[in-house]
Amino acid sequence: MQRWMQLMCWWLALPAWCVAADRPNVVFVLCDDLGYGDVHCLAPATSRIPTPHADALAREGMVFTDAHSGSSVCSPTRYGLMTGRYSWRTRLQKGVVTGYAPSLIAKDRPTVASFLRSQGYHTAVIGKWHLDFRYLDPQTGEPYRAQGKQLPPVGARIPDGPRHRGFDYFHGFHHARQMQAVIEDDRVLEHDEEIHMLPRLTRKAVEYIDSRAGHQAPFFLYLPLGSPHTPILPTAEWQGRSKLGKYGDFVMQTDHALGEVMAALRRNGMESNTLLIFSSDNGCSKAAGIPELEKLGHRVSAHLRGSKADIWDGGHRVPFIVRWPGKVRPGTSCDQLICLVDVFATMADVLGETTPSGSCEDSVSFLTSLSGGKIRSTRAGVVHHSSSGHFAYRTGDWKLVLARGSGGWTSPRENEVKAGAPPAQLYDLSSDPGERHNLYTERPDVAERLLNQLKRDIRSGRSTDGPASSNDVDRIVLWKSGAE
Repeated sequence: MQRWMQLMCWWLALPAWCVAADRPNVVFVLCDDLGYGDVHCLAPATSRIPTPHADALAREGMVFTDAHSGSSVCSPTRYGLMTGRYSWRTRLQKGVVTGYAPSLIAKDRPTVASFLRSQGYHTAVIGKWHLDFRYLDPQTGEPYRAQGKQLPPVGARIPDGPRHRGFDYFHGFHHARQMQAVIEDDRVLEHDEEIHMLPRLTRKAVEYIDSRAGHQAPFFLYLPLGSPHTPILPTAEWQGRSKLGKYGDFVMQTDHALGEVMAALRRNGMESNTLLIFSSDNGCSKAAGIPELEKLGHRVSAHLRGSKADIWDGGHRVPFIVRWPGKVRPGTSCDQLICLVDVFATMADVLGETTPSGSCEDSVSFLTSLSGGKIRSTRAGVVHHSSSGHFAYRTGDWKLVLARGSGGWTSPRENEVKAGAPPAQLYDLSSDPGERHNLYTERPDVAERLLNQLKRDIRSGRSTDGPASSNDVDRIVLWKSGAE
């Protein structure tokens, strides 16, 4: 009996990753500006770009057909993914951050990376951060100031980057206009041409996976690629492959990066115990040449209206494919509504843990859906947000848009909408997924119900049940176009 008690005490004292040796590795591949219709298997009738690796992943796992990014542009989506909280609760009320500024993620706020690290995971981010950090002079410790397009110098130190927000390792860059400044951990490592970045990230991701072979602790690899965002620079090997121009070629090269990650997992015998997610931060950018692609038969947003920056679904409904052998049945799909802010709560649920205090105010676990079950949620709906800060609210098949036009870059913009148009838009997505028939004046009861719920979600500082919370700013403007 005494021997049994000793063994029990020893077992309880083990780190979590030793006790739960079956905890999966987690790899999250986040593309940049990849439209829902850019992945061939998601829209075979209108996609002309070959994406064999994403298609293979879909055959081996589950496709979510109603997944959304937290915003229709970069930074706010990345904030939500890392924190489980909408970024419009912070100082970032519209647009994106541009670097040379303190981190958008508060120092004391848990991230999905810091949470997983606390559970025994080794954590790495390889790619685009785009959540602000400062560059310090290594001699004086004084912060450099942004001066036009000048790059931070080699050797500049970063006091509040990914290494200070839960990651053990970082290799990548801040955002597209500073892509030449290559960073490793907390230092600017070198300056390199932008065309080399996608091959670099692909190589580094594979090297990282290889480096984890033989380690008992699981790992979390966050791979936020900088493609197919501008600058659209497929390397010589990929130029002309798609027959659809540079954008098509770059999408194919991005899909190749996913394939290299999949191959590395397979080669190292990690495939069976790795939860692999493939997604995008928002819809396709107009820089891709959308009209020209349409003439060639390719629709970047498939059947959806709009594209990057817009409040319509083409701006924020994104590819979302999950593979987890033994847990997710191959070749399945899920039509339940999810958002990238839900990743944090889902990771906690995967490990059988509660989310950390001061996190996940807007995050709901979709773990049950991976086995074909219904998502259990205390959240009434999902909040969408455009580049210009316009809000939309989605619950069930109903979507309320607090904008007269696209709320982004697609015509009609707010100043292009005809006089006398309704101040908002309401769509029944079950019968009108293309958001063409505005029911705002016909169904005021539905519009009022969704608007009141949106107001509650904003005012309460959280959209899920949980401890009292608050927004970081005192005033959030609900109607950006001046209505009500």
